[in-house]
Amino acid sequence: MERTFEALPPARGRGFAQTWWGQAWLKALEDTALDAEQLKKGRRYAREGAVGAVSVRPGRITAVVRDRDRTPHRSDVLLQELGEEDWDRLLDTVADRAGHIAALLDRDMPPHLVEDAAAAGVELLPGIGDLEPECTCGVWDHCPHTAALCYQVARLLDQDPFVLLLMRGRRERELLAELQVRSVARGAWGAEKPPPGDGGVPEPEGAPPGVLAREAFAAADTLPPLPAPPPPVEEPGRPPALGSGTDPAPGLDPAALEFLAADAAARARRMLTEALSPRHELAPLPAELTLDQDAVRLAAACPDARIAARLAAGTGRDRDSLALAVRAWGQGGPASLAVLEEDWNPEPEALARARAQLSAAWADEERAPELRAALNRWTAVGTDTQLRYGRDGRWWPYRKERGRWSPAGPSDHDPASALAALHGPE
Repeated sequence: MERTFEALPPARGRGFAQTWWGQAWLKALEDTALDAEQLKKGRRYAREGAVGAVSVRPGRITAVVRDRDRTPHRSDVLLQELGEEDWDRLLDTVADRAGHIAALLDRDMPPHLVEDAAAAGVELLPGIGDLEPECTCGVWDHCPHTAALCYQVARLLDQDPFVLLLMRGRRERELLAELQVRSVARGAWGAEKPPPGDGGVPEPEGAPPGVLAREAFAAADTLPPLPAPPPPVEEPGRPPALGSGTDPAPGLDPAALEFLAADAAARARRMLTEALSPRHELAPLPAELTLDQDAVRLAAACPDARIAARLAAGTGRDRDSLALAVRAWGQGGPASLAVLEEDWNPEPEALARARAQLSAAWADEERAPELRAALNRWTAVGTDTQLRYGRDGRWWPYRKERGRWSPAGPSDHDPASALAALHGPE
């Protein structure tokens, strides 16, 4: 019931938590600690590699953390284990949705899993006051040593959410075995409806006759196999040439129609490729694009300046603003376009999370850039660079070019890394 992780290398120039659950872990630490100065020292210790091997077991994490003079201190952080009834409810919640199990196997912890667990009365992530410190340095509150341990564990949680589940009381192998048993039971009869003839709900009138699960499994060897999936398409089909032959109808643009047909073929090929990929059925449905977003997408794929001009006119843009939107689209699709064109005022919780990320982003607070905030935008004072905070919790770098703020790179969970793409590594 114990896992030991080797000491991690220094975390210079990057945030400690890249995932939302890692950030929730650090928020619990920062909400619990009474002395912000101790947290700053802890961040420096963690960044400098002062945290030794980390031992994780139910209810406790332990490591030796060294001061700058190399004095060692044994530091522990306690987190209450879940009781048997809590685990029973949590396992039922996870087993009820195949997507939860698939996400855990991919070392992911979707927000819906935590929300479903909370609805079942199980708080999986720690909250304020849940991370209890113990350290041989004698400080009763979180000291630099326990804070450094927590910051380092956030990096472990990013890599593997089963670390949190072990702290809560279950090993990965044991947990997956229990989930398999419950999933098999649900797969045989359905998660909620018992088998017919055993106290189940009667079949509605007119419904086609069903087959008992055990009979279907027994007949598996006698049924013909399913047809093979279609082969992959190497490249999209080429549209017909519409610009020759008979004269087009008035108002009809053959070049635009050819472009739209080619785009439709490329999208069809991409959708088929995605449908044939493993676990496609577990992937969430993509959000439908608005007409404005789709026009920018088309402009990004269109080499014809004349068609691009028609797309600009159709969306009420001039040529320069469409080019800027296309540039944003290339950095991150709809999310990046929204960051370019939407001003929004973060809610208090989102604003606190953003400020916590900024505070933790730079190893040496004295070298941190001076940032001036306005809505969701933080401008580096004295420079032509800016960070924009997206609704997805990511940071987007911007640079002022010819008096206009322009997207300057892909987003990052860590504001220091996003800004480093503009300023160069520090």
